[in-house]
Amino acid sequence: MTASSVWGTAAAVGLASGLVGYYIGLGSTLGYTRGGSSSAKDDEDDSEYETESEEGDADELKAVKAQGDEPCKLVLVVRSDLNMTKGKIAAQCGHATLACYKTLMRSNPKLVQHWERTGQAKIAVKCESEEELEILQASAKSLGVCARSIQDAGRTQVDPGTTTVLGIGPAPVRVVNQVTGHLRLL
Repeated sequence: MTASSVWGTAAAVGLASGLVGYYIGLGSTLGYTRGGSSSAKDDEDDSEYETESEEGDADELKAVKAQGDEPCKLVLVVRSDLNMTKGKIAAQCGHATLACYKTLMRSNPKLVQHWERTGQAKIAVKCESEEELEILQASAKSLGVCARSIQDAGRTQVDPGTTTVLGIGPAPVRVVNQVTGHLRLL
């Protein structure tokens, strides 16, 4: 086998893999996934974190809509005063992403699908205190944007119940920037 035929085969396999991944992802955003419905076990909170209880947000969150190809993003606001390690920050951001995703899948699935189609942008920024997080959360909610804070279980680096990260969105960039546009990147 020549070097050019090896590279050609590798390119074909790569292209095929990319296309399969694309169509699987497309199917999941359109609701064509395998496995059927979720069980009650999926909704149990037996993980390392808790999200704040915020009943009554469903109608408010439906109000936020993206227009046309308008870009959307999810902003993850990390408390820099806690001096968490990079790994801890990554885990807490993962919790916040999932909390926002699950909330919006129930209340505004069309917005989630739009965010998925436009690249699933996620931006990490920093703030200096829990009080600043609370102000940002209130500001986001006043605009009808999903905002979920994460409280750590306290098994590793911070005390139990410490608010570590606030997820804001996903929502149109123009709306999220009204809340987080002044914050510095992490």
